[in-house]
Amino acid sequence: MLRDLTIVRNPWLRDGVYLNVAMGRRPELDAVRGLMLVWIALTHLPTSASAYVNQPFGFVSAAEGFIFLSALFTGRIYFRLAEHDGYRAMTRKMWGRTLRLYGYHALLLAFVFLVAVPIASRGDRPGLHNLLDFYFMAGAKQAVTEAALLIYRPPLLDILPMYIIFLMMTSILMLLARRVGWKPILWTSFAFWVLAQFGFRAAEHTFMMRYIPTRIPIHEMGSFDLWAWQFLWIAGIWLGVRWAQNNLPIETLAKRVVIPTAGIACAFFILRRVVAHGFELGTTEWLFDKWHLGPLRVLDFVAVATLLIVGQSVLKPLAIRPLMLMGQSSLQVFCVHLLFCFAGLTLMGNASMLNGWRQFALIAATFTAMLVTAKLFSKSEAKHERQPEATTSPGVGTQIIWPPQSQAASRATASIALLKSDSELNNNVLR
Repeated sequence: MLRDLTIVRNPWLRDGVYLNVAMGRRPELDAVRGLMLVWIALTHLPTSASAYVNQPFGFVSAAEGFIFLSALFTGRIYFRLAEHDGYRAMTRKMWGRTLRLYGYHALLLAFVFLVAVPIASRGDRPGLHNLLDFYFMAGAKQAVTEAALLIYRPPLLDILPMYIIFLMMTSILMLLARRVGWKPILWTSFAFWVLAQFGFRAAEHTFMMRYIPTRIPIHEMGSFDLWAWQFLWIAGIWLGVRWAQNNLPIETLAKRVVIPTAGIACAFFILRRVVAHGFELGTTEWLFDKWHLGPLRVLDFVAVATLLIVGQSVLKPLAIRPLMLMGQSSLQVFCVHLLFCFAGLTLMGNASMLNGWRQFALIAATFTAMLVTAKLFSKSEAKHERQPEATTSPGVGTQIIWPPQSQAASRATASIALLKSDSELNNNVLR
């Protein structure tokens, strides 16, 4: 779009200019990520609010949105980096980010094993003790070692390890996609998702336990089935790459199917309300399963996402600064909210959840800490979104005007370029 164009003067060309298509940040998407974090926090905190925010829009949770949007931004940012600075630089940056996230995970584990475990070992806080029962069963040495290797993933601490594992494989996938294209990668990912619906994770766990000297129950390796959830991540990466290529006509596609998707979303919303009031899904429950990302759950997610795309104007009022800041530093904010989840489990003692003034105090303290963290880290991911500065040689996504022209001629050339259509810009600028 014309508003996305920036004219950057090249200091190495006396009067030359080049055009740069700056795909700026979408503040409403940052705000949606921030809203997902608020949603996740309210779901995880042991307060009465959890019952009201747990899948209120159908068979869709904040986890799907958080993982998908993270993959979407990862694909977009790192593909652009690869195109401009090369795939080696992209891989180096991605592994640097992966190690940084692993550092956050290590700090969380240190907090859990050094602070939460001694409190849970007293025996008067069953909620906290049950969360760490494998630690007490297997012993500190095995639990700490396998947690460091991302094998032992306790409840609440299983989303970040899954994110780290997916991020580790992303640079490999993008290098592979460069050689063979995305189609075989997507079909392979889909095949593993299908296998996951029929118990592939359990079969793989049984097979691996024969050859790996460890004995850990499958439910202690995280609630999320990575063989299923990888499909959501890889689909998000692929769409992010297409977005970076300015080849994602998602709004046009969404408008074509808005009527059937609206019907699907409404049907699942009603069914979710019926299930919340005691109706049992019986033998069809696996179709809606969250941990294995069941088929109808994926369909519901696509339907809700389609409606949000079509009605994106509704999202623009959500682009308030607190939500945007949290969205821009989503992983740091996510880590901070976990500390308060453990604090809540400690405070509630033998009760099933907090009540009275303590739950309001916990929610207020949690969101205050999340906002402070967002304020401190909000620019960390936004830096990746910035366009590269002018260099001594043309980069990807630039068109150099040479030989040098007069300033008037340069302005005239730039004005003509600004009047080109989007399709022409795709051919001439993003070649």
